[in-house]
Parts: sequence; C-alpha cells; structure tokens
Amino acid sequence: MIAFVFPGQGAQFTGMGKELYEQNSVAKELFNKADALLGFKITEIMFSGSAEELKQTRVTQPAVFLHSVITALAQQAVQPQMVAGHSLGEFSALVANKTLSFEDGLSLVYKRAMAMQHACEVNPSTMAAILGLDDAKVEEICASITEEIVVAANYNCPGQLVISGSNKGIEIACEKLKAAGAKRAMPLQVGGAFHSPLMEPAREQLAAAIESTHFNTPVCPVYQNVNALPSTNVTVIKQNLIAQLTAPVRWTQLVQNMVKDGATQFIESGPGKVLQGLVKKIAPAAEAASL
Repeated sequence: MIAFVFPGQGAQFTGMGKELYEQNSVAKELFNKADALLGFKITEIMFSGSAEELKQTRVTQPAVFLHSVITALAQQAVQPQMVAGHSLGEFSALVANKTLSFEDGLSLVYKRAMAMQHACEVNPSTMAAILGLDDAKVEEICASITEEIVVAANYNCPGQLVISGSNKGIEIACEKLKAAGAKRAMPLQVGGAFHSPLMEPAREQLAAAIESTHFNTPVCPVYQNVNALPSTNVTVIKQNLIAQLTAPVRWTQLVQNMVKDGATQFIESGPGKVLQGLVKKIAPAAEAASL
C-alpha cells in the first residue's frame, strides 16, 4: 500500500516551489490563489526570500503547507491509500485525502501559525533534540523537573526524541540528559515550545477555527499525531487536530502502525527528505521516496 507523508515546520528553504510554479499550470494557479487568500505575496518569500524571512512562523507554516499540498495536487499519477503528516504536515495530509479543501486547509494553517506565534511571544520557550537515549529515560528525566515545564514533544524515531518547554526547563533537562548518557542534547532554533502545555493559548484559538470549518469524509485514513491511529471519522479527526498543539507527535508509533496496516511504500510530498530518513530508521524494510 502507498502512504503519503507530509513534513512539518523546519523543512523550508529559499526557492521552495519555484520550479513547480514555473513548470506546472495547476501548481501556478494554486500558488496564485494562495497569494490572494493570504493577502500577501507568500510566493515571493518562498521563491526568493531570505532564510530569516522564511523562518517566521506566520510564513513558515503556510509555505511548507503550500509546497507539500501543491506537489501532491499537481500530479495525478499516484494516489495514496493512507496519509499522515508530521505536526503541521497533518493539515497537508487532510487536504491530500480530501478531508479539507485547499482553501480551508490554508486558512487553518495560517490561523494556527498566527496563534502559535502569539503563544510563543506570551511564553518565551524552546525545544531540544535528544539523541541516543531510550524514550522512557527521557520521559523520566523530564518528569523529574517539577519546577519548570519540560515534556517529550516529538517521538521522531528510535533514539531521537525532541523535548519542549520553558527556556530554563530545557537548559536543566539537557544537562541531566547528557549526564544520563545522551549522545547529544541540542537546543533547536525554534520560536517556542511546540507540542507542550505552553501552547494552550494557541490550542484554544485554533479549536474555534477548526470547529467552524467544514470537514469532508476522507477518501482514505489519516494516521494522526496524537494517538498514532488511523481515522476516517470527521469528529475524531477534529478532536485530534485540536489536541495536537499541546500533545506530543508520536511519529515512531504512527509509522509502525502504518506498516502493520499494510504500508510498503512511503512517499514524502513537500520540501526536504527528513521524513524519508525517519521512515528508514523506523521501518527499514519499507520503501521511502519523494513525490
């Protein structure tokens, strides 16, 4: 079975989507529509903006979404039998399986980006990648830091877990995790503590937008970040999408479940090849490629 997977924030690069825009009429139409819907020329920032401009959450999230979704929609040759997306990528996945329209997907992603950016400004916070330590040990050390907020945020693949929390909490956690034997504990260049309780203000804002958006019955299951399980139930999909902002991304478990349910080929649609690398570490027998 063919699974489409969609990347999240961090996969952006200057020039993303430019070739697609110039060579595919469907893509060009969708990019132009995005400029009109957002009210600013996001295509100009994607095609020729600086890395600093692209790094702003309000730009990054819709830019990665657009590149991912338009890549999938502009080709008709391959259709997925299951979909999933890493964090932000879950919205791309929901357009790919026709749960969301292109327009509604973009609108929600932009609202999500603005809400998250605001939450980051209210609570200065960060994330760190922890390499070479068991998930259970990372969870145990995070739980031991009671004076600050620190939680497991992204279960990316065996031996790679991203933690999220207050600036001080991440600093303390990195010291403790290195002492416990982590090969690396690296603070990440991100705007805030995504997938942690510090995103609660953003979750509340996004919940209202999601509840008021029409979701169609999907044409194939989406495997969701919050529980790593497949769903075609619109009510469940909405609930999980709202919970996603403050809950961890269970990518390792999600890919394992897709393989268990018959996925043999993972096709990454969007900028970069990060998810292909993670899939190969989680499920070495599965094929992984770009669209």
